[in-house]
Amino acid sequence: MDVKGVLGRISFDGEWVTITKTPIGPKPAPVRIRAADVTGSRFKPGNRLFHGYVQFVLPDSQPAPEKPTGSFGGGRPPYEDPYSLSIPRKSNDAAEKLIAAVEQARG
Repeated sequence: MDVKGVLGRISFDGEWVTITKTPIGPKPAPVRIRAADVTGSRFKPGNRLFHGYVQFVLPDSQPAPEKPTGSFGGGRPPYEDPYSLSIPRKSNDAAEKLIAAVEQARG
């Protein structure tokens, strides 16, 4: 299962969620999260004017807050948040399916 984001992609193989971001500056390593370790997920669908996002919450961590909506990239977590990825409107359906699969795997 794969979701194409604005600057990267999220994939899920049934056990591991992998968030791979397109580098801005030094090449970041993909972030791998075991589905059983996810304590929650956040999804904001993209629309015609703004990108949405997918964000995973892990134990002992607070989800990165959304940037103010008035700025470029507003209304979603910052690029530096390793557990989230901005998504375009065309990826909304795939993102919903991925989150549902992760939630089911969390069991």
